[in-house]
This record gives sequence, C-alpha cells and structure tokens, in this order.
Amino acid sequence: MVSSDKGERGSEAVNKRRRAEGASPPTEAHATLRRPQSARHRKQTLVSKLSDSGFEEDLGSTPTCSPARGDVSPLRSDERPSGRVSNWYLQYGDVGFQIQRDNEALFYSCKSLAHQPQVTAEARCELVSWLIPVHKHFRLSFECCCLAVNIVDRFMAATPLAADCFQLLGVTALLLASKQVEVGSPRIGHLLELCCNAFTEQQLCNLECLVLLRLNFRLSAPTLAFFLDYYANSAEAAPLKGDTPCSSTSAPTNPDARRPGRCGSVARKLCELTLADYAFNQYPPSLTARCALTVAGELLEREQPGSPRPERRDVGAADPLEAKEHLSLLSEGGCDPGAAHKCTHDLRLLVSLNQEALEGMCTV
Repeated sequence: MVSSDKGERGSEAVNKRRRAEGASPPTEAHATLRRPQSARHRKQTLVSKLSDSGFEEDLGSTPTCSPARGDVSPLRSDERPSGRVSNWYLQYGDVGFQIQRDNEALFYSCKSLAHQPQVTAEARCELVSWLIPVHKHFRLSFECCCLAVNIVDRFMAATPLAADCFQLLGVTALLLASKQVEVGSPRIGHLLELCCNAFTEQQLCNLECLVLLRLNFRLSAPTLAFFLDYYANSAEAAPLKGDTPCSSTSAPTNPDARRPGRCGSVARKLCELTLADYAFNQYPPSLTARCALTVAGELLEREQPGSPRPERRDVGAADPLEAKEHLSLLSEGGCDPGAAHKCTHDLRLLVSLNQEALEGMCTV
C-alpha cells in the first residue's frame, strides 16, 4: 500500500524538474483554452417613442411618412399580384362577405346632409377630394380612406356641424380610421400642418372624443374597399369566362381586357370618384363596388388599342341582352336590379364627366 505522503513528494519532484527544464506545470498545460476577449460595449436599451397620436413611432422614420407602417393593411392589400388570390379571401372570404353584407345597412347613411344647415354637397366633395391625396401622402390604405369618409357621413347624420370645422372633422376621421385599420397612425402635428395650422391639437382631440361618443365607438363599418376587394378576388378565383363582374357581352372579346387585375385598378379609381360624389350615398357600398367593376370592364374592352371603337351611345342606353345579363349577375349577388341599373347609369355619367382622369388607366 502506497502512502499519500510519498505520492505528494513524487509529484512535487516532477514539477520541480519540469520548472527547471522550462516546461509549464500540468495544470497550465491542461488548462482550458480561453477565447480572445473583445472590447465589451454597454448594452443599449431601446426606448419606445410615442407620437402625439398615441402610437409607437419608429425613431428612424421620416417626418412625412406614417410611422411603423408597411405598404398595406394587415388584412387587405391595395396592390395585389396579378393572377393571385388574397389569403384572406381563401380563408374566410365568403363568410366575411356575408357578415359585412348583414351589417351594411347599420353603418352607412344615405342622407348625411339632411340636417346640415351649413355643410353642402359641394363642400363635402371638396373635403373628400382633398382626403384622397392626403391618405396617399401618408401611405394609408384605400380601406382607411373609405372608412374615414364613412365616419364623416355618419357623424354628420347625427350632429350638426359648423362650416369652419368641416376640415377638422375630415382629418379627425382619417386619424380614427387609421387607428382602426392601420398598423401605425399619422402624427397629429402633421395632420394639422396640412390644415395650415388653423386648428389646435386640443381641438382635434376634443372632436375625436365627440365623434367616438356620437358613433358609440362603432368604427368597424363595411366599406367600399372591402366589397371591391372581395369582388376582385372572386373574379381572380373564377375561371376566365364571361360570368365575372368585369365582363361585357356586347364588346369584342379581348383576353387582356378581361384581366381582373386591371379591371380592379380601374374600378378602384371609379370608387374614388364615387366617394366624393354625394349622389352615390344613396347606394350601399356593395352595390357601388359591383357596378364599378362592371363599368370598369366595359371601359377596358372599349379602350383597347387596335380594337374597333363602338358607336357612342347615350348614357344608360345599353344593349338589352347586356343589360339583362348584367342585372342577373347583380341579382345573384343580392342586389336590387332597379337600384343596380340606376347605379350603373350614374357611374357611366360619372365616367363621361371624368374622361381625362380615366383615359390613362384604360390605355396602359
């Protein structure tokens, strides 16, 4: 049996011999290799900056852009790849459409100016025509613009408004709509700058609270943008036949004119024009969207380069067969044929009054 004292003495002798020879002790030889240490930096804590509208603001965003917003809304997109159907439509398109159709009558007011002694239809047209480029300036979705116009009309249907506060109501409705459907919201200071600083931040916040109280905090209104996107996705998902809302039987068949993507873009421009026209408040958004797609299909087929241009007819004087099939399509979608015929007539009149604005979109 070997004693522990002899073992310790032997190990000490070995260590002394290695030190004399210049070798390192075994503890150092078998020591774990350490990684080279780099200069340590203090951890930076992310500070969330809240804008005056209540949303977290991206510190690197430009002052003129909407903070923390991508290109589109999270559910519906303004620009959809051609030939593809949106994911929301594939998952719950028909169910969502039925829910929105059932709630449509509760959220749109056809006579918003009936009890407004100072606000006229011309003033409303100027305000909405101003809000359309403003929402594009902040890169907001078309859904947000339609919801803002809906909030303006519903508030005016319940509360008389002074003429000098009408623009303030417009930017307040745009702010509420962006909080409802967008990821981020424009800053209140930027909205007031577009109004030439004629109003204060406190006035906008007070009107925002008043609008919410008058509408009973019910902001999830079915909009024109939703129904237009639904019908455009339906046209994409359907086979390329003549049974889509973008088809027209009287015009010559042209494959490029039947593309639902181009038809949806022209229909969206038509819907922007209808938002500013108070005469279209009498039609529900679902009917206006479907008729806009029908008229957009007619425009694309008539404006194709190299195709014979049909003879100019009076507005509303359509081919009887075309009108019959068009009304049958609208009746299948739950629309009143009489109201659909009148809405299509008004849309054709609107097109004739805005030829220059629509000419470039149809020929591209």
